Formats: sequence, C-alpha cells, structure tokens
Amino acid sequence: MTASTSLIADLCIYLLTWNVGTHSPRDLPLASLLALNGTTNCPDNQLPDIYVIGMQEVSTKQVLNIFQDDPWILKFASTLSEHEYVKVHSKQLQGILITMFAQHKHIPHMKDIETEETRTGLGGLWGNKGAVSIRLSLYGTGAVFVCSHLAAHDKKLNERIEDYHQIVDNHKYHVSGYRRIFDHDFVFWLGDLNFRLTGDMSAWDVRSAVEHGRYEELLKLDELVLMRETGNAFSLLEEQLPTFAPTFKFIEGSNEYDIKRRPAWCDRILHRVQANSYPAITLSAQQLSYQSNMEYTLSDHKPVSATFSYKIEANNLTYTDEELHEMTHGAASTVSNVSVLGFITIIVFNAVFQF
Repeated sequence: MTASTSLIADLCIYLLTWNVGTHSPRDLPLASLLALNGTTNCPDNQLPDIYVIGMQEVSTKQVLNIFQDDPWILKFASTLSEHEYVKVHSKQLQGILITMFAQHKHIPHMKDIETEETRTGLGGLWGNKGAVSIRLSLYGTGAVFVCSHLAAHDKKLNERIEDYHQIVDNHKYHVSGYRRIFDHDFVFWLGDLNFRLTGDMSAWDVRSAVEHGRYEELLKLDELVLMRETGNAFSLLEEQLPTFAPTFKFIEGSNEYDIKRRPAWCDRILHRVQANSYPAITLSAQQLSYQSNMEYTLSDHKPVSATFSYKIEANNLTYTDEELHEMTHGAASTVSNVSVLGFITIIVFNAVFQF
C-alpha cells in the first residue's frame, strides 16, 4: 500500500487519418506527417509511444499477397522502423485501412488483440464504406481504435447516421467484457466521416468565411457537432473542435479549394474515456493537439492528426498492469500475440527490402 497515486501507464498516442484518394505513397516523405521532425506535441517533445494510422480510399488495385502489406503500410513501416517502432496489427476493408505501430518496450503490455470490420456500402453488402478497428488490452485497460469512412455528399446525412449505427451495432469482439465498441475503457474514432455543413451557403460563401478565419461561425453549421448535440450520432464521444481550415475539398496538388463542393471538416478524430470504471483506478486521455497538415497535397483531403496523453493511475494502491489486466479482462484472457506478429513483421519487412 502507498499513500499516494501510482502511475500504471503514461503513454503518448498519435492518431492520424487521411483519405488518400487511391494514390500510392511512392516517394512521399512522411517525417512531417508523423511528427518525426521535432514537432511532436507529446510531453517534453518526445516521440509518441504508439501510432494509430487510419486511411480511406487506399487503392485496391494491388494483387493481394499474404507476404506483403499494402504499400502504405510498408511506407509507414519503413519510416517508423528507423525510430525502432514495430507494427502491432493492421486491418483492411477494401479502401479502409487501420494500422498500429508501437515502441518495442510496450509490446509486452499489449494483449487480447482483435480486429473487426463492418461494411455499410450498398446496404451493408459492399466495403467501400464502413469501418475497421483494432482493440486490445493496453496496460490492462480495454482500448479500441475505429477507422471509418461514412456515406459521402451533402444530402446524405441520414445515410451517415445510419452508417454510424450499423458500425456500433455490428462491430463485435470475443473478449469477455469488451464485446462492443463502447464497452471499452478508451475509445478512439477517426476517419473520413464525411459530415458537411447544414444550410444553403454556397461554396463561394463558405470559402470566403474560411479565408477570413470564421471557423466558429461555420462549426455551428457542422453536421457532426449538431448530431452529437442532438444525440443522433457520435453523442457518446467527445471532440475538441477544429481550429484548422476545412480539410475537404482541395484541388489535388494544391492548397486551393475545389469549389465544385462546399469546403467541410470531413476528416475528424473523437474519443471517449470511462474515467472511473474501477475502484481506486483513474483513467484519462487528455488531448494535446488537433491539427491538419496543409503540406500534403496528394489528394483532395488534408491529413488530420491528434495527440493524446493516455494515463492509468492507481489511487492509494500499487497495481501492476498485469494485476489491472486480471481485474478488467479476467484470468482466462489469451496470451499476447503482438510480439510474435510484430517481430515477424520486422523480419519479413527487412527481408523484402534487402532485395
């Protein structure tokens, strides 16, 4: 017993979402995108402990090969392996992709890893829209990361709401106590959610408001903000409101809006924490940043990132994360498979790039 708070885990997690419009990464430099150039928002400007990268409209033309990941995963792995990150897991549904990388020291503290997918395109028959996710026990707590691509276009709000509810209803896991997304202690949801602006402002008017920095005025018309307020969708999640320009729709190769569509904050990152689920344990996820990266002009969307401080604290008790795992996931939980998967990934990756 101790008379003060003990820290079970204090992680910095970097989340990134980007609709790449079917483009391949080719020779695209990723240092700025991954905050590897000295610009991280983690405490003391340290590199993140974990990266979770969600992508939409990844090209599906590549012939599937069990020995090789999608070119985007290989590109991220190439960049992050130089900083000693290992791939934890990934999941792809047609053009929707989620990948997790972590520093080696965290691998033993990741267990019960599962992935899931939900198709919402064509009434649930097609995976051009929908979601993929990775869930795991992270230092004993249940964490899930969801990447989704919801129905597009201005007049499709009801379809977006329906997509959200289909994902929540159909995403199911096998770990006791964490069968569904919102059973988890930590939920992070990112992606091209495709929410637009209500009302009848023209594309010209929206662009003018953006150019004059009237973001607060526009966000009052934002469908996602309104849906969270009314409880129609995403109401269980929190979002730090964007202080950056709408990330859609740009002329590819530029920072100029394509006014065939009204600019909108399509690309978003939300989160939820069940802070006091366990006796004497406090969970928190303080958001440290939320930004877009205008430097990247590959597609008609700008990438969006967020950084979170992920903390697990024990009040007046000393817990190990193994003991917390017993409390949250039960003694019968499966043995971690991440270290095997991660280090096999490194071996295969290195073998591929030696030729």
